[in-house]
Amino acid sequence: MRSGRPSSRAPVVAVVGATGAVGVELIGCLAARRFPLAELRLYASSRSVGKRLPFRDESLAVEELSDASFRGVDLALFSAGSGISKRFAPVATGAGAVVIDNSSAFRMDPAVPLVVPEINPQAIRSHQGIIANPNCSTIISITPLWPIHRVNRIHRLIVATYQAASGAGAAAMEELRESTRAYLEGRPYEHRVLPHPYAFNLFSHNSRIDPATGYNEEETKVIRETRKIFGDDAIRISATCVRVPVLRAHSVAIHLECERPIGPAEVRDLIATAPGVRLVDDPERNYFPMPRDASGADPILVGRIRQDASDPSGRSIALFVAGDQLLKGAALNAVQIGELLTRS
Repeated sequence: MRSGRPSSRAPVVAVVGATGAVGVELIGCLAARRFPLAELRLYASSRSVGKRLPFRDESLAVEELSDASFRGVDLALFSAGSGISKRFAPVATGAGAVVIDNSSAFRMDPAVPLVVPEINPQAIRSHQGIIANPNCSTIISITPLWPIHRVNRIHRLIVATYQAASGAGAAAMEELRESTRAYLEGRPYEHRVLPHPYAFNLFSHNSRIDPATGYNEEETKVIRETRKIFGDDAIRISATCVRVPVLRAHSVAIHLECERPIGPAEVRDLIATAPGVRLVDDPERNYFPMPRDASGADPILVGRIRQDASDPSGRSIALFVAGDQLLKGAALNAVQIGELLTRS
């Protein structure tokens, strides 16, 4: 698997961060997609040692992550934060494993491919032991745009994200549940996970703002990662990322400007046949992508496709998307990369 040559045996797979929200989804995706593996090992911190998680027709015990964890491992799926990735990914690759990392640790490293299988699957051929999974907002925003970009290059992109609690992990999801319950019951609730009250509220994404640019880290990730994945540093991109009181699945309002004029009908045709997306565009019923429908679904939902009235040249389109942050925005994308490796 490291060399890219096909292996005669099924790989030994490890999930690092197995008890987190994305880790649980990684295990579920491996099972649902019948990923060909000889053995699955689950790792987390010492707090989770001994916990058992279901996989196929059995339950597997979680072990403590250590330097010895990667002996005999062929593929390691990391979802435990950038600090753990920086510490243990080199250990894993040194033991002979290929790492697919869901953190931000290696995404902008020029030597590390940043992959969305529907967009740049060929990039995995250049890996040197580590492949990066993009940010969830990036994946959900740009996967539906690739079929457009391929036929009519996108010059400019403006996105506004509506990001669910799932993007901040299981603790944030629980905080949304508990704070909503308290709000409806008229009880005070002290928020601890997120910086502002969450129930019936929304706020700028809870990542650090760069004082020089005014963009927060999430917005900067969308901008930089899109350019790297598309292989086009000239795309002009602006992003506004917002946390909204939705449990699961991010939504994004997108305005794109193409090289040549393009109309809604052409965009619908391109989306309708593209992998990884599903057209949900019914103006008559006012039915468009919603996080409720995207939650638990593999495809990214795309709709509200219309001409951008602010551009008289006819080169701009507005649309709205929703995608499951834990699936295509994280775990599913990583498992798809793993599938590409097993077939390479």
